[in-house]
Amino acid sequence: MTGEVYLTPRQSKIVSLVLSGVNDLEKISQQLGVKPEDIMRDITELANKGLLTVHREVEKRLKVTRIGRLYMEKGLPEKNVLKYYGECVDKTVEAITNCLSEKTGLDRDEISIGIQYVLKAKCGKIVEGSLVIEDPLICQQLLTTADRVEELLRNIDREIKIPVEEVTELKKRRMVEIVEKRVLRISPTPLLQELNTKGLIKEKEIITVVKPSMVFDLNKYVIKEFDLSIPVPRLPSVRKHPFMEFIDDLRDIMVSLGFEEVKGPHVEAEFWNFDVLYQAQDHPAREIHDTFFVKSDARASISSQLMERARSVHEKGWGYKWSPERAMRLVLRSQTTAVSARAIFERGEGEYRVFTIDRVFRPENLDAKHSMEFHQLDGIIVGKNVNFKHLLYFFKELAAALGIKEVWFKPGYFPFTEPSVEGYIKHPKLGWVEVFPGGVFRPEVMEILGAPGVKAVAWGIGVDRLAMQVLGIDDIRMLFATDLEVLKNMKYLGLPHKFSKTSGRDVKVAEYPE
Repeated sequence: MTGEVYLTPRQSKIVSLVLSGVNDLEKISQQLGVKPEDIMRDITELANKGLLTVHREVEKRLKVTRIGRLYMEKGLPEKNVLKYYGECVDKTVEAITNCLSEKTGLDRDEISIGIQYVLKAKCGKIVEGSLVIEDPLICQQLLTTADRVEELLRNIDREIKIPVEEVTELKKRRMVEIVEKRVLRISPTPLLQELNTKGLIKEKEIITVVKPSMVFDLNKYVIKEFDLSIPVPRLPSVRKHPFMEFIDDLRDIMVSLGFEEVKGPHVEAEFWNFDVLYQAQDHPAREIHDTFFVKSDARASISSQLMERARSVHEKGWGYKWSPERAMRLVLRSQTTAVSARAIFERGEGEYRVFTIDRVFRPENLDAKHSMEFHQLDGIIVGKNVNFKHLLYFFKELAAALGIKEVWFKPGYFPFTEPSVEGYIKHPKLGWVEVFPGGVFRPEVMEILGAPGVKAVAWGIGVDRLAMQVLGIDDIRMLFATDLEVLKNMKYLGLPHKFSKTSGRDVKVAEYPE
């Protein structure tokens, strides 16, 4: 290319921006006042002419979370506690929490967090059930720190870099998260720089169709040539996501083993998620750090007879005053065991096997092994003569169906089962990973559910972790990948799930795993 090169007005602006040092697709589109996708064709054409080089990169960036944005808008909880404390003073901690929630617009859980930070900083203390502010100097330091945190959040939101040491605390309080972002870097080629230096870049309107009105003024236009030798892009063949294929196969395995599938709601009452499972209302797992609470005045509707049974069992067994109001609050279910509990309540005393495969929600930190939204395979075997051996036998049969050759069992603890077990499988990179937690439902659970004459073994298997083993990946986030290249390389050939009377015996049970 030695002569003049003609570009459209928009292509000419893109070239000028790139030559001036703007190399980010998003920034180029912002300068032009259009969406990034609107200029991709122009950039592709310029690249095909040898004028631009396009590099695709993945950058890790800090992003302000929903909680962080709430604090940016309303201020940190500890700051609000100190700011409005004078209007709510001389009240019990419970009453001051309600008062501060009304004054600040933050919910009770956020106010509780603020009070914890006030106590942790030794700015205040609890005296006879009331919050007392005692050291103004320390309180002022706490306010200064809160202002600093809010400024850091604003800087992150404006994509201003902050010191690395400041990020840890923000992540710990779930104000920020690290996200991956795909970035297109665009740079000028030596050819473009040479043509620009020689003044050979010209601007003309490029057309693909010549209209009669243009005939007498063709010098204003450049007629675009088409290269018919360039092959048409091939569309990839359509297939189901490998993870969804795995879930379908897992469902087939359960049906083959004689189980019936049942379903339950994602938004669940605390009653079904916790209370019927004999989980005390002051149990740590029911707090904000382990459960997503639905911010709504809506409440569940539960039969008075069932509620009375739960109250009686809880107060007799745990020795506290059980609250029906709390039991009716709504949460995003943290375990599919709620579905199994519903099934026992509906079917009562009998012999049956049911399962469910569905999503559950927990406020986890996203990493290679954990996600705040994941799948569980929950199931129960109910009958008069059901015992712990049936559970271990089921785990071994399932492992055999999945093509897993070795498992490791060790005693476990869950609030609603006794005895309990934790089953592990060995991932080639991550080592031993827990996927088979289960146990025998406690008698109190069966009594609440109206089936005291039978026993039930139950489990809540981590489907996502099982899938990592079967699909050969070492990061749980890859299960939800949308990148077609990644999905092409995610090999899944299906599961063996061939059963015989001895198939579970092929699975080795490790005694002392490395």
